[in-house]
Amino acid sequence: MSLSAQLSAVLEGFSQKAPPDVVKVIRESVADFDASFQRDLTIKPGQKLPPFNLSDALGNQIRSDELLARGPLLITFYRGEWCPYCNLALRALQQHLDEFTAKGVTLVGISPSLPNSSLSMTEKNDLKFQVLSDVRNEYAKELGILFPMPDSLRPVFAQFGNDMKAFNGDDSFEVPVPATFLVDREGVVRNAFIETDYSKRVEPSTVLGWIDSLGA
Repeated sequence: MSLSAQLSAVLEGFSQKAPPDVVKVIRESVADFDASFQRDLTIKPGQKLPPFNLSDALGNQIRSDELLARGPLLITFYRGEWCPYCNLALRALQQHLDEFTAKGVTLVGISPSLPNSSLSMTEKNDLKFQVLSDVRNEYAKELGILFPMPDSLRPVFAQFGNDMKAFNGDDSFEVPVPATFLVDREGVVRNAFIETDYSKRVEPSTVLGWIDSLGA
């Protein structure tokens, strides 16, 4: 089953089981954000990736220049371990990790979660690639992919037991827009997937096509 089919199944199941008022609030928040999102401010193919220095799940500092010294870099932004769509997307990429590695590409995930939450994500999904902590979403802001969630969603998150302050260490109530970037060894963004709808993610097969095009 494709990743998009799995994501659609989760969304449909939630929409059928969740209280109608909750579904309405979530749908409105997605539509409002899509209408206001400033796509012209996002990082685009052909631009240099701004450098980063972020903590991994064990608290080690990971620098983008060190990763790029190995070769091309595949970066995927996710909201956190509480997000079932993120879990599916990361597992889908994990299934193709050997193919990415064989082609000389390093995969990393980035979220605003604190390192201890990132470690939980790694263990829960048996991930074999690094997940990094973009505390307070500073790097996501720099790339223009920040979603300041509306206060109307706070009761929804509380209802489902998702304590964002505990996950992220602050009460900003912000998450990155689901996004995936392929960066060549020179640090130039070659491909980008940026989606305001949290239930949609790039297919691993699409990513593999990007990687194959690097050598064209």
